Amino acid sequence: MSTNTPSNPQQLTIGGDMTVNRLGYGAMHLTGHGMWGPPDDPDQAVAVLRRAVELGVTFIDTADSYGPGDNERIIRKALHPYPEDLVISTKGGLLRSGRDDWLEDKGAPYIMPCGRPEYLRQQVELSLTNLGVERIDLYQLHSIDPTVPLADQFGELVRLQQEGKIRHIGLSGQPGVTLDDLAHANAHAQITAVENLYNIVDRAGEDVVRHAEQHNVAFIPWFPLGHGGLVGPDSPLRPIAEQYGATPAQLALAWLLHHSPATLLIPGTTSVSHLELNMKAAELHFSASDMEAITAAVDAAEVPVWRPEPAVA
Repeated sequence: MSTNTPSNPQQLTIGGDMTVNRLGYGAMHLTGHGMWGPPDDPDQAVAVLRRAVELGVTFIDTADSYGPGDNERIIRKALHPYPEDLVISTKGGLLRSGRDDWLEDKGAPYIMPCGRPEYLRQQVELSLTNLGVERIDLYQLHSIDPTVPLADQFGELVRLQQEGKIRHIGLSGQPGVTLDDLAHANAHAQITAVENLYNIVDRAGEDVVRHAEQHNVAFIPWFPLGHGGLVGPDSPLRPIAEQYGATPAQLALAWLLHHSPATLLIPGTTSVSHLELNMKAAELHFSASDMEAITAAVDAAEVPVWRPEPAVA
């Protein structure tokens, strides 16, 4: 059992002092096409964010590269001044040159990490302004920059933490953080959260999930609903989900909640109705035998895995 699990199994504590509901919200898609520019319908984006909080979301995930900046600003527009129990996590360390960077039909995702200390400091300051806060609750390095020593990348984040501008430090992975990455990062900073590609079908990096359980680290799976194929009208999860009176999305999210007490989910949507359906995943309860049956059924279906192979500048 993870030491970061409070008495309520629907909650998780980050860094020993921030308790959040484990079914959170990922705001990435509240931007324009290609995660570039402001949302096409800002009023709808505001409505989704406000409804998420009404439904009990206390953890919202964003990044400076979503927009860039527009995603953080729409969160501020919708929710500032923030509820006392709301934790907003943002990320920095990726460059954007335009909307084509992350469009698959343009050969993307094209990941351009930048971990230079002066750049990370600049982006933290911008995020503070965009979000309208004096301290960022959880700031994650969006991707390790292989051209900059880790001591420089995390050293700057630690300095910002000591200055009171960052509360806790995390590490995100494109496509994934490894145990070696975590070990090297922890040599320079206390890593309280790791964000990796992970879902009911794509379970690569299981060792990182178990590490998170054992070392009081929040595990945040990005693309918890896969890359669209898991939840569409032809979802291979539909027959399994119907056995439990759930939608494919609800099944996939509930499976993650039950799979490990360290998981902190950030499903994203631009629709209030989809948001409301996703949040009902927390009401599903599976026994150990249910989990075994669901996992076996998913594996037997041989659902194709979507795994990015980004070019790194």
